[in-house]
Amino acid sequence: MVKEKILRQKFFTRPTLRVAHDLLGKFLVRKIGRREIAVMITEVEAYDGPRDKASHASRGMTERNAIMFGAGGYFYVYLCYGMYEMLNIVTGRKNYPAAILFRGAIIKSPLKRGVAAPRGRGVLKFAGNKDIILDGPGKLTKFLKIDRRFNKKPAAKKTDLWFEDRGIKISEKNIKRAPRVGVAYAGPIWSKKRYRFLLTNRPK
Repeated sequence: MVKEKILRQKFFTRPTLRVAHDLLGKFLVRKIGRREIAVMITEVEAYDGPRDKASHASRGMTERNAIMFGAGGYFYVYLCYGMYEMLNIVTGRKNYPAAILFRGAIIKSPLKRGVAAPRGRGVLKFAGNKDIILDGPGKLTKFLKIDRRFNKKPAAKKTDLWFEDRGIKISEKNIKRAPRVGVAYAGPIWSKKRYRFLLTNRPK
């Protein structure tokens, strides 16, 4: 049995697109009281640097996005449309604003693998088992009770929100890259960047 390995800050201070790719199949763990809830990450979006017109940092540092200009490994949580808490992890080196948005996750059933069936924007609903599907950033934060109290805090056990590598192996053929969702405002170049990474099949 593979022992859980907590992802330290060094994991997140690497280039943003590499971190986004490597987060697929990793686990986001939330401690609530005495319980720990672990969800496997299935979909993320990268926002990479000050030139990225889809990024909050494209117009410079503000009070809201200042955490993006720090070193990787810290959470950036903001409210979208006045309704949805959006969870991001800051990536890369200090003074290079970048972050990754978490768009989807599953709680894997220990039962039979079942049959994979596409759902939504390509995130899977795995038929024939009891996986819990969190196919949207708002669903993810609501399920894990994540809000802006986590903003600017490190990904660590002391924060009650952290990441683990549980030995899940992801084949390249099961990773899809696609344009990000809802970023038409970024213009014809940046809105088409294939900065969204998602699983197309359930890891064994």
